[in-house]
Amino acid sequence: MEWVETTGKSVDEAVDAALDQLGVAEDDAEVEILEEPKPGLFGRMRGEARVRVRVRPTQPRPKEDRRERRRRPAGESSEEAAPADHPDGPRTASRRDGAESPRSRNGSGASRPREKGNNMDEPVPLTTQAQEAEEFLKGLVDRFGLDGGVTSEILDEDNFEIRIDGGDLGLLIGPKGVTLSAVQELTRTVVQRKLNAHNGRLLVDVSGYRQKRKVALERFTKDVADQVLSSGQRRLLEPMSAADRKIVHDTANAIEGVSTVSEGEEPRRRVVILPQS
Repeated sequence: MEWVETTGKSVDEAVDAALDQLGVAEDDAEVEILEEPKPGLFGRMRGEARVRVRVRPTQPRPKEDRRERRRRPAGESSEEAAPADHPDGPRTASRRDGAESPRSRNGSGASRPREKGNNMDEPVPLTTQAQEAEEFLKGLVDRFGLDGGVTSEILDEDNFEIRIDGGDLGLLIGPKGVTLSAVQELTRTVVQRKLNAHNGRLLVDVSGYRQKRKVALERFTKDVADQVLSSGQRRLLEPMSAADRKIVHDTANAIEGVSTVSEGEEPRRRVVILPQS
């Protein structure tokens, strides 16, 4: 998995910018804080926060490595032993240009990874996770009294998708896909708890909504970009999910003469399309 490195006025801002680029929620990402702003006069902060982020890897640490770490003398720090790009997650990053070692986002100064590690032993096959997700969603569809078929597809070695197709399934989508996002998170939680599965990324779609949403967002973004080019004025879009913001960023940044930034805090974080200076 490739790392994305971003900066911002604060650690939160830098992390949010990276999540926008990756198009994932924070729970699906791995974060290293490379540098934090430093206190200046009158409580003002100097410098910028610098972080690097990647989509959480899916492979566990090799068994041989785990045994070696268990044999490590008690006085030796386990954090210093693991490389920053280790599949189980970052411990400390190599110091670059005199930067401090990455610290947790809560500002406590502890040199530890931002995310909680998991203690998985072996990855659960995506086909097994997909079967569990299918069973759960079939039960959900039945409980709602809806008429929909549930199928699954392994997209690649890291991602699999469960699809619900049928008529009158708007109840499972909700306004702007809010209910669909909740159904996806609920399904992911069920699969993780039942199978102790922490590898793979589960996606849920209903009646092809996600692809339709992508096409609509691309068309909308191009229209707004044209307005920005004509008027020379920035446009602030409505709050969107990280996945939707990525579509907007990718579409707008492919258009010459405009650029994008994100502003605000979740869940009301939004994209700004502005003319390039």
